[in-house]
Amino acid sequence: MKANGKVIVGTGGGSGIGRQLVLDLLRRGARVASVDISAEGMAETAQLAGEMSSRLSSHQLNITDLAAVQALPDAVIAAHGAVDGIINNAGIIQRFIPFKDLTIAEIERVMNINYYGAIYMTKAFLPYLLQRPEAHIVNISSMGGFLPVPGQTIYGSSKAAIKLFTEGLHSELKDTSVGVTVVFPGATATNITVNSGLMTKEEQANLKSGHTIMNPADAAAATIIDAMEKNKYRVMVGKDAKMMDIYSRLMPEKAANLIYKSMKNLVPK
Repeated sequence: MKANGKVIVGTGGGSGIGRQLVLDLLRRGARVASVDISAEGMAETAQLAGEMSSRLSSHQLNITDLAAVQALPDAVIAAHGAVDGIINNAGIIQRFIPFKDLTIAEIERVMNINYYGAIYMTKAFLPYLLQRPEAHIVNISSMGGFLPVPGQTIYGSSKAAIKLFTEGLHSELKDTSVGVTVVFPGATATNITVNSGLMTKEEQANLKSGHTIMNPADAAAATIIDAMEKNKYRVMVGKDAKMMDIYSRLMPEKAANLIYKSMKNLVPK
């Protein structure tokens, strides 16, 4: 589904990949409904959009709030007249600690935002998408959704759940007008650690300065929208995701051990 002339809803539009998705969609001629818990972040996105913001609406809500999500389609249609696609991008990571040290509240928070947020959004919008002559659903999983990362076991579990949910949805909607794409980003330069409440902006800047393989957020967004426009089944974002996708399928235990060796010093025992 080409973005031009379509109305697309994107979660996490106040920062990171979500912000770049909003801006790229606008550049491609779409009307966009940006969804985020941060009104300040969405205001910054709108400012960056400049004159294109005439085709942008901002909707502040928590995607784990079922009632708020259920009311969102009416708000989007009121602003834009229709809805043709959704991109479920919003997500958080967990603290870099073993599963045994996570609290139940932390586990539930990650699963509620990363998994149930996408479930609620898809459930709310799917009836409207099925009425359109052409529509699309994009769900953002992660390289951590097919490859175990120590200290991110619950985050990876939530993204693995998104993977299979999206693939199942693709099969169910195969003979409809709704296309479905699952996306697996690798390491991407975003503010996810800050937005997850795990670091200050200064701490994250120091982390990024020592990491040379992060994919820029705007490049990631462009790859995601290209995949939607080409109706791809799945897409890897970044050289690391592409490489580890192949490696993990050919030699899954060796791939897991490689990640373990590279990450073990970051995770307390």
